[in-house]
Amino acid sequence: MRDLFLWFVAGEESGDARAVEVMRAIRELRPEVRFGGAGGERMAAFCEKGFDNWVQRAAVTGLWDVLRNYSYFRAKFQAMLDNVAQSKPDAVVLVDYPGFNLRLARALRNGGYEGRILYYISPQVWAWNKRRIPKMAQILDLMICVFPFEAPMYEASGLHTVFVGHPLLEALAARRGGVSREDGLLGLFPGSREREVRRNFPVMLEAARLVAKELPDVRFEASAAGESRAAMMREMARGFPVAIRCGNAHELMERATAGIICSGTATLEAAFFGLPYALIYKTAWLTYEIGKRLVEVNALGIVNILNNYRVNPPADPRQPASPAPHVVREFIQGDATPQALADEALRLLRSKADRDSLRDELSQVVSMLQADGASARAAEMLLRAIAS
Repeated sequence: MRDLFLWFVAGEESGDARAVEVMRAIRELRPEVRFGGAGGERMAAFCEKGFDNWVQRAAVTGLWDVLRNYSYFRAKFQAMLDNVAQSKPDAVVLVDYPGFNLRLARALRNGGYEGRILYYISPQVWAWNKRRIPKMAQILDLMICVFPFEAPMYEASGLHTVFVGHPLLEALAARRGGVSREDGLLGLFPGSREREVRRNFPVMLEAARLVAKELPDVRFEASAAGESRAAMMREMARGFPVAIRCGNAHELMERATAGIICSGTATLEAAFFGLPYALIYKTAWLTYEIGKRLVEVNALGIVNILNNYRVNPPADPRQPASPAPHVVREFIQGDATPQALADEALRLLRSKADRDSLRDELSQVVSMLQADGASARAAEMLLRAIAS
């Protein structure tokens, strides 16, 4: 009898990181388990020959990027179907990345794949298309959620679902540096992708210039995802005194007085580190126009969405929570002006009471996520689903 063989698919750096955490936890329970699939550098170290390291190309944002790379994704899609058919894994574990992974799950099921199809880090269809949930119940054997309000929603459709806690926060707990807050330091976090940086960082810089006029003693520091992003940001900021460093995001979240953060994973990380911040997001016009017609929640930031469920939990789990006041102020698309961002940054920089109040609310939201032991619980649930 061959060793258990699990085939993982992640399409972004965050999914690559979460996949490796659960792979490591699976190995602690079952050292003989073998891994294959597609993802990034971290997963490659755990997987067998033939692993597809595709994350750098796969991590696109917005409808336009997807359309521009359609032929690439179509070829990868078929290659993965062929790989699964040839290697016959005991289970396929799909990690987040719903646009691709849900289609892959459907194609595997329709193509007669006989193993388990398991989903780790549930797609946020509750925000944009809850009608897909019953269809997901027909093709998936297990859904693992990282937000507590998701499990009842999926369970109501007949899909076996478990909430395990949020593995990102579990990973962050080990990275606390214990550094002190610095007065008068504004942190800028423009996102990790090139398009995010190009759209959001110039607005952040203009807001920082306005802040500097009001508070000349304020210092500015920005976090870049890598050297190429840092070089681009330094060119954009030429002539303005902002320190731009790579790999300092978490440390800066601990040190800064306040921050301006591009919507995404970093907003949850900042909440974990107790950084008072404003949320910004600017994207392509077409992506925004389509997205605002699909989104069914009153907030973009996950902290604000979680707060809706904390304050106004729905009686029917299939329905969204009623809107609650935003914990973090959001500046989206046309509302993301330099003056609006500067005004919010100045409010947080000037008022310790406002910062403390926001920090307390962030702590209450983060406490909902039961981070400790999340990866181990996910590993146990995956193995249990395969054995059942």
